[in-house]
Amino acid sequence: MLGQNFDDLSSYINFLDKIGDLKRIKTEVDPILEISEISCKTIEQDGPALLFENVKGSSFPVATNLFGSDERLRLALGCNPKELGEEILSFAEKAMPPKLDNLFKSIPFIKRLTNFRSKEQAFNPPCQQIEDGINLIDLPIIKCWPEDGGRFITMGLTITESPINKKSNMGMYRLQMHEKDKLGMHWHPHKGGATHYHEAKQLGQTFPAAIVLGGDPSLIFAAIAPLPENINELLFSAFLKRKPITLCKAKTSNLRVPANAEFIIEGTVPLDKTMLEGPFGDHFGYYSMEGNFPYMNVKTITRKHNAIFPATVVGRPPKEDMFLGMAATNIFAPILKLVTPEIVDLWAYYEAGFHNLLVLSIDERYPKNSVKAMMSVWGTGQLSLTKCIITIPSFIDPRDIRKVFGYLGANFNPASDLTLLQTSPLDTLDFTSGKMNVGSKIGINAVGDGREISQDNFVEISIEDPRNKYNKIKDYRVINKNIIIINSQFDSKIVSKEIHESNILENFKIIFIVGIDIKIHDDIDLVWGIFTRFDPTLDIYFKDCNIKNSSVQFSGTMIIDATQKDWYPKVLHMSPDVVHKVEKNWKKY
Repeated sequence: MLGQNFDDLSSYINFLDKIGDLKRIKTEVDPILEISEISCKTIEQDGPALLFENVKGSSFPVATNLFGSDERLRLALGCNPKELGEEILSFAEKAMPPKLDNLFKSIPFIKRLTNFRSKEQAFNPPCQQIEDGINLIDLPIIKCWPEDGGRFITMGLTITESPINKKSNMGMYRLQMHEKDKLGMHWHPHKGGATHYHEAKQLGQTFPAAIVLGGDPSLIFAAIAPLPENINELLFSAFLKRKPITLCKAKTSNLRVPANAEFIIEGTVPLDKTMLEGPFGDHFGYYSMEGNFPYMNVKTITRKHNAIFPATVVGRPPKEDMFLGMAATNIFAPILKLVTPEIVDLWAYYEAGFHNLLVLSIDERYPKNSVKAMMSVWGTGQLSLTKCIITIPSFIDPRDIRKVFGYLGANFNPASDLTLLQTSPLDTLDFTSGKMNVGSKIGINAVGDGREISQDNFVEISIEDPRNKYNKIKDYRVINKNIIIINSQFDSKIVSKEIHESNILENFKIIFIVGIDIKIHDDIDLVWGIFTRFDPTLDIYFKDCNIKNSSVQFSGTMIIDATQKDWYPKVLHMSPDVVHKVEKNWKKY
């Protein structure tokens, strides 16, 4: 099935229907929360893509879970992401320096590269077949979570152009419907759209934007791909699908938009005005902080005949974006290895929202080589937003959290293996520092001497129940002989201080304290509960700390306080009445 090639979203959905991987829901559903709950429940059950054909208040169907499985994503991209990443790496290695025989061996890949282009469709492009004056209220825009600030377009592809060099950018940002003709632009400062907006403000120029809904499924993936700034996302989609992408001129500006899109929303973004945007239940699993963001004044909405409205629901993992993020890691990890050759393999954990935990397998060739690799990652594109990096030996699979924790516990020495960046840029969605876009980062070197450690470092050993000695521990889980998880509902600073002073867990090198809402025996929930809930400079405590001039050296047991703090946003939970409604009607859908 990887040989399939789809020109638009409709053909992809029809093919999913043909192979039995699409559920058509004819029962009327509410875009306010009900579609979200059905989609989330379907993902949890490894279910099919969904097409809601009867959406309350709108004449347009809604498609969700379009990428909600490994097989569906491979089908959408027309390739195996890991194999494509390896192909890119192989070609790059053969081309440096280029040799005639190597280039002949790479002819299939070179042929793929020739599709890295676009072609124009000037007459009657599908995305402009109908222009009948509909507004945002006519679209089946969904509300995902009960305390969201409103209804959000969650799979819109925002196209902008630099007013300086005319290079275009396409990114997937959440878009809040403020009014029938006003659409919020949630631009993080690290994104291409925000850069173009900043340039337009400096020049005082009118700033047009276009929102693409639908199109070739590879186009949707290209919008979230962590591409270098000089790589055009539209053309990367053509590279994925192995044929040039067809573009057309927008109706109200000179922007080029995908001709086969389902909808195109066009307008301009005022340079000196903002609107309060959010909160929004985001992919970290919490409501992201509300703030003032730019917005679009919508001029027109065009569409194709029988247009389908695509949407996705993000939240506490696992959700659909897990598959998109894992594919991006598999495709682009080999490129990072070209720049930093000591990186043998890497994995960004979807359980932690990707940016919160990155594990690197390192071929450590000289002292502090792991630190050099960390710094390289922190200086590379969107990876610069990574909060926690753990390095392990080259022969360990970074996807195996049990092995990662084993080497972390056995090899980490806080006096020599801790790298702390106290003030640095962070993902806009990260709330742990209490400040937007700024926080701290931590690098932990668990490579050791680069040799294998004994198997007893991976065993969940038996210990005397610590609750018998300390009643502020509600539950515990021994990960291995060096690492223990505890949860407590008491003040975490007091708990950390008393554990250090009492020495009740002195045989453990690392102690994670998590909230009582975390299912500590579930690995997905545990990784999420730890790595989304601590700021390195605020929430890590050591048994001892020695300060000499500007040098700080830590020693003894490390306690990481990963409990929910007062300033943290709420965890996402669906309204009980919506949960009950969906459960009651599940067999009718």
